Amino acid sequence: MNISKKLNGDRLDVVLEGRLDTLTAPDLEAELKPDLDSIKELVIDVKSLEYISSAGLRTLLMAKRALHNKGTVKIVGANDIVKEVFSVTGFDSLLDVE
Repeated sequence: MNISKKLNGDRLDVVLEGRLDTLTAPDLEAELKPDLDSIKELVIDVKSLEYISSAGLRTLLMAKRALHNKGTVKIVGANDIVKEVFSVTGFDSLLDVE
């Protein structure tokens, strides 16, 4: 999986490409954690994400919890496969999925 991120003030934009699964979720967590204390908005672009597993969902939930009461997490660009995973798991009600 490729992860690119851009910090813009108190907003962090992250672009994910490939598969977010058991093997790659720790990489995403390691990329996000250093910035979570200093941001108010996390925008994750998943338009090039081919697959997301429960480990990937847990990582997104960790970010949501870290920003609880001080910021938002927005998932943008989800394809039908990724949207279905969010829907079936109920994560579409936990995260702002566009």
